[in-house]
Amino acid sequence: MSALWWVGFGAVVALLLGLDLFVFHRRPGHEGTRRALMWSAFWFGLGLSFSLLVGFTRGHDGALAYITAYLVELSLSVDNLFVFVALFAYFSVAPEHHHRVLFWGILGVLVTRGAFIFAGVALIARFHWVMYVLAVVLILTGVRLGLGVGEDVHPERNLVVRWASRVLPMVKSFHGNRFAVRTEHGWRFTPLLLVLLAIESTDVMFATDSVPAVLAISRDPFVVYTSNIFAVLGLRALYFVVAGALRTLRFLRPALSVVLVLIGVKMVLADVVEIPTGVSLGVVFLILASATTASLLMPEVKQRRRGREE
Repeated sequence: MSALWWVGFGAVVALLLGLDLFVFHRRPGHEGTRRALMWSAFWFGLGLSFSLLVGFTRGHDGALAYITAYLVELSLSVDNLFVFVALFAYFSVAPEHHHRVLFWGILGVLVTRGAFIFAGVALIARFHWVMYVLAVVLILTGVRLGLGVGEDVHPERNLVVRWASRVLPMVKSFHGNRFAVRTEHGWRFTPLLLVLLAIESTDVMFATDSVPAVLAISRDPFVVYTSNIFAVLGLRALYFVVAGALRTLRFLRPALSVVLVLIGVKMVLADVVEIPTGVSLGVVFLILASATTASLLMPEVKQRRRGREE
């Protein structure tokens, strides 16, 4: 892949992020559901449309691998929204400041995901056995997700947050959407910075699940990285659409656990059985679509009762 494609992709992402922060969201405010739906449709359409470019440069199989990786990453990102909702609630962040925190969190993701991806590709290329280690990580992660292990969020145990709150000069109260303010004692950081650090450090944990998943689908750095970035770019708008309704998707986590286990098994059997990319895409789409449909058609008993009472 020519370096020109990487430069072009980086320029497009920088342009989109610049327009998002300095034009469309230059003033803090609560994101309405209708507007969030429009932005979600835009990012989803853009993410899928990028497969055309991948197909042009990498062929039909490359485009299918990109779409599969994009769907897996987007689904894992939706599951991660549970954690973001819990973090914002724990720190009592006003809704109008959620977008700003998520935006700056994206910039950290661009770096951390890139580091994970290129390191993973390089290690697999040099040490073939690393592929089996990543496969085991995926299978164990899928099992943990299916059993509901680690669902509770405890920001007070986050090592990065604990270190920052002890070492950095802080003020106790929020100051709008600012991460730092000038006081009579000099510059001080606000609790909003702790929220950002919590999200950034949590994303590192997310990357240990998502990066091996897409490396099992493709080892083309361009396919893996771009699918990750487009999934994350659409996450912010999607957050404001589904944040209040995440609990209705009760079958999403079991479905994701099945997907991760299947991808891990595929990774283990890669040297014995070659599963076509189109088959992988069909299976992933069928599992996720079935889980979403089942969640909407069969809500939890508590939710049905609440709906009747209202």
